[in-house]
Amino acid sequence: MSTPPVTPDGRYIVVRGRLWRRSNPDLAPEVRQCFVDVLMAARRSVREALASCDGTALSAARAKVHAAKVSLGERGPVWWTDGAPDLNRHMARNTPYAEWWARHGDA
Repeated sequence: MSTPPVTPDGRYIVVRGRLWRRSNPDLAPEVRQCFVDVLMAARRSVREALASCDGTALSAARAKVHAAKVSLGERGPVWWTDGAPDLNRHMARNTPYAEWWARHGDA
């Protein structure tokens, strides 16, 4: 699997033309890893809840995924401080990254 392209400012990766917010680079490596571990466990819980058709467990597991992503900075308040808007989930071609994305060759 190849590594997805990263926007020049390091805020997003691009997957199938869509921007996805990256983790906060200011997190200490051990803190980041702790949140990643929590996220992976929560994703396993989602898979298990889906397999068992347990709606209550699924809701709880999805809430844990969301909380871990907020802790990582991938959701919730943005981690940058320059006032730039959050373009998470926008198509790169429809954002200020459009020119960069067109040059990147994966558009």
